[in-house]
Amino acid sequence: MRPNASCRSEGPWVGDILFAALIAAVLAVLIPIVPGGPHTAVGTAAALALAVVQGGALIWMRRHPERAMAVVILAGLGLQILGPHLPWFGLASAPMITFSMLRPPRVTLWALGILIVPTPWVLASGGGWRDLLLAIAGPALSWSLGELARTRFLRRDAERRRIIAEERARIARELHDVVAHTVSVIVVQAAAAEDVFDARPERAREALGGIQAAARTALSELRTLLSTMRPEESDEPNAPQPGLAQLDSLAAPLRAAGLTVVLRTEGSAGPMPPGVDLSAYRIVQESLTNTLRHAHATRADVTVRYAPLALQLEIADDGTTRSAGGAATSGTRHGIVGMRERARLLGGTLDAGPGPRGGFLVRAHLPLSSAR
Repeated sequence: MRPNASCRSEGPWVGDILFAALIAAVLAVLIPIVPGGPHTAVGTAAALALAVVQGGALIWMRRHPERAMAVVILAGLGLQILGPHLPWFGLASAPMITFSMLRPPRVTLWALGILIVPTPWVLASGGGWRDLLLAIAGPALSWSLGELARTRFLRRDAERRRIIAEERARIARELHDVVAHTVSVIVVQAAAAEDVFDARPERAREALGGIQAAARTALSELRTLLSTMRPEESDEPNAPQPGLAQLDSLAAPLRAAGLTVVLRTEGSAGPMPPGVDLSAYRIVQESLTNTLRHAHATRADVTVRYAPLALQLEIADDGTTRSAGGAATSGTRHGIVGMRERARLLGGTLDAGPGPRGGFLVRAHLPLSSAR
């Protein structure tokens, strides 16, 4: 049995039916043999019927927990009257476990109170202090076990939801990086082709070729991304994720669209953690995409600095301010947030804003040790 907030739409489990049958069977055995039980055949039959009712309430406990627990308590009260020396309120402590699994304390404490408050009657009916302690400990322990199971389930469910949300955010970032960059290139090249279509058809054909190449690249990256979301047992091999080694390929369609992209490398490239390599590529990709879409730039300089403990990126363009008042446009702002999140997940930092000599400047510091 496990707690479930949507229990009203669930039917009984096989375990619930077996548990109900066990409660009824145990009570049916105890009723005739416990001293001070029913003295007449009618009383015994009534007690056995109440035992079946108390056990049977578990079968529909998941659909109607409050009503089922009320039936359990009422049947237990009848059993207590017919046989004062039977277990306290029959075996109501057993269904209490399921009840407190399914409902929060604000709903279940009333049932616990009903079972515990009348316990002094155990002494009044001839029971001893041991019987009184058992009458108190049984419901309290059952309620605690059910509540513990419920809270553990809620923690696991919250963790599962957190993991799903993080994975959705990761997929959204990847889709944004892949689609936004390539579509921006396609839009710019399509506009260029339209401008020279009649006057310089050869340039228009070049732009159309660039559009075709960009579209094929986007399709390939989308297939790679989707392949990582397939079940692990899939027989299809996953294509490698892009990295800094593919910056030339990244810059090629941008150059064809009219943006001069200059790539510089400082230091020697050593073994690179895959997470840093991919994130660095995506940061450069997003920065160049923003330059192409929003900055009206003619040139972008990309510098990759390799250091023993960190990778540093610098992307600078010669464009104009991205919007009036120095604020980034909506698309740029979302892209910068995504880049900063990538850097933060690696324990690094990212700064983006107007450059000291004009244009826009993005600087990223990505530690290597935390990603190994």
